[in-house]
Amino acid sequence: MSPAAPSVAPATRPSTGRRVIFNADDFGRSSSINHAVIEAHTRGILTTASLMVTGEAFDEAVSLARQTPSLGVGLHLTLADGRAATRHADFPGLVDREGNLRGSPVRAGFDYFFLRSLRPALREEIRGQIARFRATGIPLDHLNGHLNIHLHPVVFDLLMELHPEWRGAGFRLTRDPLGINARAARGRWAYRLTHAVVFGLLSRRAAGRLAGLGIPHTRAVFGLLQYPSVDEAYLLRVLEQLPEGDSEIYSHPSLDHFRHEHAALLSPRVRGLLETLGIRAIRYSDLPACQSD
Repeated sequence: MSPAAPSVAPATRPSTGRRVIFNADDFGRSSSINHAVIEAHTRGILTTASLMVTGEAFDEAVSLARQTPSLGVGLHLTLADGRAATRHADFPGLVDREGNLRGSPVRAGFDYFFLRSLRPALREEIRGQIARFRATGIPLDHLNGHLNIHLHPVVFDLLMELHPEWRGAGFRLTRDPLGINARAARGRWAYRLTHAVVFGLLSRRAAGRLAGLGIPHTRAVFGLLQYPSVDEAYLLRVLEQLPEGDSEIYSHPSLDHFRHEHAALLSPRVRGLLETLGIRAIRYSDLPACQSD
């Protein structure tokens, strides 16, 4: 029997008003990632994972998820640096001859914004990935994007148009608080500042539409500005400063490339701090209809 989803706040502790989703991106991309995700959930603090439906280890991920129903699983929409779900011959220009999407997220972002001819193909690719997830029979806990491309203005507008096809899922509103990140980590200031500004603007644009549709999201998201170093030290510092309300902390655990992020999710020190601070670990399905700013 699969263990229950982690509930790290002792039942007798008064609620502090702080809850956090621990999410793993790229579920289904490789077997190494798949097994790291399951271990981080069954033995650690991970509560949700985002599934790449075109990943090389998709079938294995689906099988593991079905055996672990306490893990909240969402769609990790992949529109760059991956393969397409739809038949590429039907949509020339979106993919290459092998069915690969654009490798560079920057190029993809510019092309999707300026090449209006790609939008019908992009819409069908999004629909195809939603349909492939739905076909697994796994409840859809949330939706986000590989490289956070779900907040790209064109992609976001298409997702809102297609909302009836993924209704009931939470949505990652990628607002990573720069002040907290600056106190929790050092270095890479150009990367952190540019990403904080760009995704702050994109999230501000998206927030009103999400509220209008009642789509659940957290007030803060951590992981964007720290990629790929969401290690134990970072988690300990962020948890000490976690804002009131609901937050998400996402990382990319694996048994090879990002072993430090996997180890952080298994850390007794991190679990102990959660218990000490009375912070509850939740899934997107536990969120209310919408979070106010």
